[in-house]
Amino acid sequence: MTAERPPHPAAEAGPNPADPGPGADLVREIEAAVAEALKALLERRPLGPKHLFVVGASTSEIAGGPIGKRPTLAYGEAIVRAVEAVREHHGFHTAYQCCEHLNRALVVRRETLEAFGLEEVTVRPVPEAGGALATAAYDLLPEAVCVEAVRADAGLDIGETLIGMHLKPVVVPFRPPRRTVGAARMTLAYSRPKLIGGPRARYPEPR
Repeated sequence: MTAERPPHPAAEAGPNPADPGPGADLVREIEAAVAEALKALLERRPLGPKHLFVVGASTSEIAGGPIGKRPTLAYGEAIVRAVEAVREHHGFHTAYQCCEHLNRALVVRRETLEAFGLEEVTVRPVPEAGGALATAAYDLLPEAVCVEAVRADAGLDIGETLIGMHLKPVVVPFRPPRRTVGAARMTLAYSRPKLIGGPRARYPEPR
């Protein structure tokens, strides 16, 4: 059995953003790190209204615990706020992945469901079944609904939750300047069209 990691120092005093203690520090750290990473990705792979961005995160891993064991809603809310603040300037759609208990379904806006022809499922995420991130997204997004699956153009993974099942092929990993959020590792990715053909094939220059 793997030993539980000690909690991230900033998680020990609780996650209340109004609390001047370390918990509030971690909330601010999450918002800053997520915004910085997403902006770095957008420099490499611009996204707009026709694109879908998927987010998966373990708030337990952020706090230094095993995935799924210490969900913290305030940390999920911080991630959603940071992503949505960047989204407002670029117009891309967002999808927030639930945990394994809900088969990694996703929370999206109803307008996203309609724009991409997604299949709605009936469930309401809660921290113990869905995870803190999906619960926060369901609470914060206007007209939030759950869908079974998406084929996203890019994504963010905090805590190695494995978002690959919701990304279009071919997936290209992107390493942000800052690689961690709290105690969790952070990775981003974007998709590119498949290169097809044999030795005589020619390909356009990267845009």
